[in-house]
Amino acid sequence: MVERVEAAPEVALERADDALDRLLDAGRAPGQVLVLTTGEPHPWQQHEESFGAERYWAQLDEAQDVFYADVSACRPVTREVVILVVNGGSPTVVEGALALAQVRATALLVVCGAAG
Repeated sequence: MVERVEAAPEVALERADDALDRLLDAGRAPGQVLVLTTGEPHPWQQHEESFGAERYWAQLDEAQDVFYADVSACRPVTREVVILVVNGGSPTVVEGALALAQVRATALLVVCGAAG
């Protein structure tokens, strides 16, 4: 299933955070959610990376919390829910990100921004 949230690139992160809050409030476990960005990394990703690459990537394997990553650098993983944040990138990057996000989402893909 694909849910689309229209947003300009400069507010796509905000819309993605709203979508995430809604999903968590509805009962989704944080470890079920992967947030991928096509432009600037999510601020939470930047925060987590400040503790070092090893700890950052360990969180992906642990799957206990929402994981934030740049779509071009994320290791192969699936999650029930993928939120794709279209906050930049060329049309080619966005197309590739959309295709990748569709494969990684096993139940729901939420696209925040203009894609495909």
